[in-house]
Amino acid sequence: MIESLLVANRGEIARRIIRTAKRLGIRAIAVHSEADAGLPFVTEADEAVCVGPANPAQSYRNVEAILAAAKSTGAQAIHPGYGFLSENADFARTVEASGLIWVGPRADAITAMGDKINARNLMAAAGVPVAPGTTDPAADLDAAVAAAAEIGYPVMVKAAAGGGGMGMGVATDETALRTEYDKVRSFAERMFGDGSVLIERYFPRVRHVEVQILGLADGRVVALGERECSVQRRNQKLVEESPSPAVSPELRERFLAAAVRAGEAVGYRNAGTVECLLVPRQRDFEEDGAGSEEFFFLEMNTRLQVEHPVTELVYGVDLVEEQLRVAAGLAPTFDPDALAPRGHAIELRINAEDPKRFLPGPGAIKTWVEPTGEGVRVDSGYIEGNTVTPFYDSLMAKLIVSGATRAEAIERAKSAVAAFDLTGPKCNLPFFAELLENEEFLSGDYDTGIVSRMR
Repeated sequence: MIESLLVANRGEIARRIIRTAKRLGIRAIAVHSEADAGLPFVTEADEAVCVGPANPAQSYRNVEAILAAAKSTGAQAIHPGYGFLSENADFARTVEASGLIWVGPRADAITAMGDKINARNLMAAAGVPVAPGTTDPAADLDAAVAAAAEIGYPVMVKAAAGGGGMGMGVATDETALRTEYDKVRSFAERMFGDGSVLIERYFPRVRHVEVQILGLADGRVVALGERECSVQRRNQKLVEESPSPAVSPELRERFLAAAVRAGEAVGYRNAGTVECLLVPRQRDFEEDGAGSEEFFFLEMNTRLQVEHPVTELVYGVDLVEEQLRVAAGLAPTFDPDALAPRGHAIELRINAEDPKRFLPGPGAIKTWVEPTGEGVRVDSGYIEGNTVTPFYDSLMAKLIVSGATRAEAIERAKSAVAAFDLTGPKCNLPFFAELLENEEFLSGDYDTGIVSRMR
C-alpha cells in the first residue's frame, strides 16, 4: 500500500480523503492556499504546505508548487480529488514523470474523455447509446445551423471541452441557435482555451442517471450501481440518490453493461463515472409515470465524483480506499463478482447560497452543529468559526442519509435537515426542507426540471 499521500485539493473532499488515508496508516499531506490555512483539512493532515494565494490558478492549479510540495514532504502519491487538476491529463503525466503515483485514471483515458465529441464517437463505436448529434465540431455558425436542421430542434449547444454543467445552451429555433452558438463558443474559448462546439439533440423532459465504475488493477472494469442526479439548478447537481427510483432491474442491467463497455473502450483504471440521460416516453411523462427504456451517453467523469458517498453507503465500500488500492496495484477489498446493493441513500449538497435564487452567499460561520443519528453521515469542509470565502465553489458540506428503503432515507433526511444548525453564510438548507415535502420528489417520478417547477 502507498505510505504517504499528498491531497491536491481542499475543503470537504480533501478532508474526506485524509480521513481514509489516516485510517489506513498512510501519512496524509495537505496543500492549501493562504485563504484556507485555518480549515479542518489543513489541521487534520499529518503535514501541510501552503502553495500560494487564494487565487486557484496560483495555488490549487499551480502544478509547480504542488509538485514542489510533494518533493519537499517526501510524498509517494498524489490524489487530486475532484475539480481543479483532477481531469488534467498533462498534470497526471507530469506526476508520473516525476516518479510519483497518480491516484486516478491513465492520462490517455482523461484525454479521450475530456473532449465531448471524441468521447461520443468512442462510445458509439463501443456500442454505448449516444444521442443524435455532431460527430465533428461545428466549425462555424453555418455548420451549426445545418447540423441543427438535420438533428431537429430543440438542440443543446455544448462546449466540447466543457464539464460540470458549464458551457451549455439550449436553442429552440435558428434564431436562438445563432445567439447560443456565439455565447457558448466565446465562453468555451475563455474558460477552456478551446472554442469547439458540439450540437446535440435536447430533450426537454429528461432524467440524469450515472453509473459508478471502477477500473481494477488486473484490468477488469466493474460497475457499482447507478445514481439519480436529476435535482439540479443551472445544470449542476443539488441532490443525488442511489438506486434511482426510475431504473427497473432490466434497465439497470443495461445501464451497468453500457458503463462497463465505456470503461473498457478506453482501458479505464481507478474510479470514474459514466453519465447518461434517461428519456421518458415520447419526450414527456405518460399518465402512469413510467419512464422509457431509452438512455444516452452524456459524458464520462474521469475522477471521483462529489456524490460518491451514496454509492459507498449502498454498496458498503470506501471508494477512496479502492482508488488507493488500484493505484498501488492491489486487488479490491470486495469480490467483483458478488457486488450487491443494500438499501437506499440520498445526498444533499449544503451550499453557501441563497435557497431561492441559488446565488452565492459566503461569510463567517457563526454556528455549525451537524446532525447525528442512525443512517446520517456528514462530509464537511468547515467548522464553527471558519469563513466561507468567495474564491472557491460554494459547497460547504454533504449531508448523506441512508435507510433500508427510499421512504426511510427520506424521513431521516427530513430530520437531519431540521437538526443541521448552520448560521452565518447564506445556506440552501431551507430548499431541501421544501424539496423533501414536494410530492413530485416524494413520488420518485421527477426530472431535471423539478427545481424550476418549484420556483
